[in-house]
Amino acid sequence: MRTFYRPIVLIAIAFVVLITNCKTVKKTTNDKELHVKSSVENFDEFYNRFHADSVFQMERIKFPLKGIKVDWKGKKKWSKKNWITMKTKIYDVDTIEFSTDYKKTDDSFMEKFWVEDSGYFSEYRFNLIKKKWYLVYAREQNL
Repeated sequence: MRTFYRPIVLIAIAFVVLITNCKTVKKTTNDKELHVKSSVENFDEFYNRFHADSVFQMERIKFPLKGIKVDWKGKKKWSKKNWITMKTKIYDVDTIEFSTDYKKTDDSFMEKFWVEDSGYFSEYRFNLIKKKWYLVYAREQNL
């Protein structure tokens, strides 16, 4: 009688092991997918640190930076030497004095602010590159 139950018990154990392994593989795959999504840098955390930490800011600017600085002296391309540290976030710009516009997507952030009919205009663009945010474009105009 015992030999009759032995194959049934072995089949049941094999079945349980098989089901457990399938669930573990599926869970591991889901965990990896979550890790990949979570390893993308959070924009708001980046943006706050970018404006608070000048060393971090310089590390996260893609030089040579696209864009230009225009003032009464003429036009200049951006370089590490003439870069002016950004300290004010678009959300903190005085909207009584300045007009603002910004747009965020999954992999980009664009911000603009200007003074109507003054010749003052700024535009900055950030892009997600290899799961990290970088400033990739800056235009400042003060004529």
